[in-house]
Amino acid sequence: MQTTLLKAKIHRARVTHSELEYEGSCAIDGHLLDRAGIREYEQIHIYNVNNGARFTTYAIRAQDGSGIISVNGAAARLAASNDIVIICAYAILSQAELANFHPNLVYVNESNQIVRIGHTIPVQAA
Repeated sequence: MQTTLLKAKIHRARVTHSELEYEGSCAIDGHLLDRAGIREYEQIHIYNVNNGARFTTYAIRAQDGSGIISVNGAAARLAASNDIVIICAYAILSQAELANFHPNLVYVNESNQIVRIGHTIPVQAA
């Protein structure tokens, strides 16, 4: 049996560009991609905190250290500049791989600069 788990997350990034006429994808600061462990052309899911839109696209590399999060093509209709988004990638793991697996969680500030990296999400209390 295999299980799909969260592999990586860039939490509460700000959209810097929304380019309707650019080839569909999401350009992400290369430094953020590397720290999250998301590969260029890997499928990603984007969750827009501002409007509730949830959509799937793929990652492309933006300039390292630029802070760029550019939602492109048809997805540009679902995210505007300054929207806050959560970018996730998932992995399918075997039962043997589950034992030592932890996701890469990258937390950014309002300029999309890394403020913290973690591997667990705190337990939600009542």
